[in-house]
Formats: sequence, structure tokens, C-alpha cells
Amino acid sequence: MYDILIAVLLILSAVLIVSIMIQPSKQDSAASAFTGGGDELFERRKARGFEAVMQRFTGVMIGLWLLIGFALVVLSTR
Repeated sequence: MYDILIAVLLILSAVLIVSIMIQPSKQDSAASAFTGGGDELFERRKARGFEAVMQRFTGVMIGLWLLIGFALVVLSTR
């Protein structure tokens, strides 16, 4: 059981890294990276389409990753 969870955790880790890397950038230009984008500080845009799907998918993957990690901790203490 422990070995299967380790394998699943490694696969989830790779999927999580890929899903984070392919999410669209929220910065409009390189200048906003240095200035902090203060003009959009309180502006809240709702994610739509691909961005919304990727945010939900990444959230679910993080939840599964944490759940499996906690299960591995419990199994390793036995």
C-alpha cells in the first residue's frame, strides 16, 4: 500500500507541476513585474474559460496531493 501511494504521489507531483506551469499569466507586461501592478491591486477579475478550469483542476490536485501525503505520514508511523 505504501509503495502504491508513493507512486501516486510522484505522478500527482508531476501533473501538479505541469498544471501550474501551463496556467495563463496574470501580468500584462514586464513593467508590472517590477512595479508590482499597483493599479490592479484591488481589481478582482473572475476567471473564465480555460483559466477557471485550470484553477479548479490545480486546486483539486493540491487537495489530493495533501491527502495522499498525510496518508503516507500515517502509514510510515506504523
